[in-house]
Amino acid sequence: MKKKIAILFGGRSAEHEVSVISAKNVAHALDKSRYELILIGISKEGTWYRFPDASVFQKIKSLSDAHLPEQADPISLICLKGKPQIFSLESKKTSDIDLAFPVLHGSLGEDGCIQGLFKMVNVPFVGCGVLGSALGMDKELMKRLLSEAKIPAARYAVLFSHASPSFEELSQKLGLPFFIKPANAGSSVGVHKIKSKKDFETHLKDAFKYDHKVLAEEFIEGREIECSVLGPNHAPKASVAGEVIPTHEFYSYESKYLDENGAHLKIPAPLSPAELKKIQELACRTYQVMNCDGLTRVDFFMKKNGEVMINEINTIPGFTQISMYPKMWQASGLEYTDLITQLIELGTEKFQVEQSLMTNYENLKGS
Repeated sequence: MKKKIAILFGGRSAEHEVSVISAKNVAHALDKSRYELILIGISKEGTWYRFPDASVFQKIKSLSDAHLPEQADPISLICLKGKPQIFSLESKKTSDIDLAFPVLHGSLGEDGCIQGLFKMVNVPFVGCGVLGSALGMDKELMKRLLSEAKIPAARYAVLFSHASPSFEELSQKLGLPFFIKPANAGSSVGVHKIKSKKDFETHLKDAFKYDHKVLAEEFIEGREIECSVLGPNHAPKASVAGEVIPTHEFYSYESKYLDENGAHLKIPAPLSPAELKKIQELACRTYQVMNCDGLTRVDFFMKKNGEVMINEINTIPGFTQISMYPKMWQASGLEYTDLITQLIELGTEKFQVEQSLMTNYENLKGS
């Protein structure tokens, strides 16, 4: 019997549209000889809908309650007698689900929220757990952990919406230019390169649209190198590395998703064997320090002197047709469909291990 795999996409996130594109690619690549596809889209308003097949992706670029495609069945994920179920709010019927595959980039999908729901309803899922997802999403906490583990990363300062250091204080501490970015967002949403006080005053308002906490980070001049990691936390493996060469001033949201010529991607990256080994080892170490599981993309800066620094990690990396995570694995000999299968198997194995743990305490006789 085929396992029922639910791909979740959309959501209340600034990365909603990117999620739809990623989910389309994952749905297409899923091995239909082994798995039955279930598609669950979450609207921008937060309503959950089930769709009968992948033709929905030909009709939408985003999902809104006011403009729904045909056959959108409002549903909820529930636990019934210990088993995860999809409950139709219209027919009142339930159906089985064997594993959830979240392709929900950004807030409420990548930060541990949806992972907590999966655990509550007892459904296996692909990717990092609650803690790893939350730590990977919050760039300040990521920086703290990296510092504790003595993994090099750029200097930074934390800005809050109610109080933040002045431009003069930040430029003195970090130098010019520096970057500002929402602490909890991805896909370069709200990221700006600051060269002047005017830049700072203008762009800080935009960054605070996406989070109440913003990071100011020093500018690192160097190559942008990325590496995909796959596997359980205790035994991760790294792909070949890739290099991003932006044609814009930096690797912005526009250069990633809106401008097809926004960046040149070199896969594999032109690195010496020693440099590649260093990148792969640091990617796996970062993966473990950040409590990741299943998959993560680790992004680096490589200076001219060969020093390597962590930029950030992405626990639900893009799965679009031009995304680095699957392309780097493909260059490593793991095809897209086989990658999806491995991720499903890893999610299933992790669930089985967790199910072996006791969830209640019973006093032994005579104790």
